[in-house]
Amino acid sequence: MARSVWKGPFVDPSLIKKIEKQKNTTKNIKPIKTWSRKSTITPEFVGSSFLIHNGKKFISISISEDMVGHKLGEFSPTRQFSGHTPADKKAKQVADERSVAKKNLNEKK
Repeated sequence: MARSVWKGPFVDPSLIKKIEKQKNTTKNIKPIKTWSRKSTITPEFVGSSFLIHNGKKFISISISEDMVGHKLGEFSPTRQFSGHTPADKKAKQVADERSVAKKNLNEKK
């Protein structure tokens, strides 16, 4: 279920404070480090950079206008796909070899 419209988007109060502080200072802007993946990106965040925690490490993200309305967690994946198992690759290779063998038998006839 979506969040109620009258409540407005959820943004962690500490993030709001950090964004306001960063907008006031122009010198040596560092990325904002956050664990709040559930916070919604608002227009005030555009142009800022965040370090979003994915459960293991922090992922660097710079906010653009296209990201407004999405959650911070959407841009730092928590799972890393390492490919299919070697068994699947071997099964595919065996199937390819069989199809080549069948093709050769059909050509001999």
